[in-house]
Amino acid sequence: MRPPHEDPDREAVVGDGDAGRGAPVGRRVFLGLLALGATGVVFGREVADWMERVLGPITARDGTGLSAFLPVGRFRIYSVTGDLPSRARDKYTLKVHGKVTTPTTFSYADLAAMKPTTLHKDFQCVTGWRVHDVEWKGVKLADVLDRVGVTTEGKALRFTSFDGTYTESLSLAQARRDDVLVAYELDGGQLSSEHGGPVRLYVAPMYGYKSCKWLETIEVTDHVIPGYWEHLGYDVDGWVGRSNGRDDTAT
Repeated sequence: MRPPHEDPDREAVVGDGDAGRGAPVGRRVFLGLLALGATGVVFGREVADWMERVLGPITARDGTGLSAFLPVGRFRIYSVTGDLPSRARDKYTLKVHGKVTTPTTFSYADLAAMKPTTLHKDFQCVTGWRVHDVEWKGVKLADVLDRVGVTTEGKALRFTSFDGTYTESLSLAQARRDDVLVAYELDGGQLSSEHGGPVRLYVAPMYGYKSCKWLETIEVTDHVIPGYWEHLGYDVDGWVGRSNGRDDTAT
């Protein structure tokens, strides 16, 4: 059973994390967020996206979890560390190592120069909220793996975040699906820090906690190593509608 106060997919309300960390949001701030959230509902997507950028750093530090219930933006912004880490695109690197023939460190420019893939898919949280028809752009994870060459011992992948805490995993077969991306754009724009940029994982058919934000390393391993939320009771295979006791419509 997962702790009821924890929401691993809180992409943007108070995502991927431990709601027990961070400072509580005060009453005045809470009421202000509520008013701004209502504004986003009235005026639509552009205002909602602006609120995510402006209010994400506040809700990410909310130790009460109350901001999880606010209509602030389309996503819910969160972090297991209570901070929103940031890294400039020209300083970003993605290290791919482990059971590969050619360990490689990719720059942001290296990834952007590879053949791009665009998906229009929902983002589904394991706690029930969903953002419909999100445009994701990036490189197929399978193409990255082909660049480095997976050895016969490689059976799974372990992902780590540059927040210094978050980890996730996929089997090799899952990682090679066409709907699994190393993503660097969201809805036609560069992926922001609030949404896990400059580069994150996007695993379309699985709940959001599988889509590791602030992606820093990919290690090819000989077995699946459960990630941050799996150690707290979530399913290792987080298929939408077929795991964690949920019956959401598949994405």
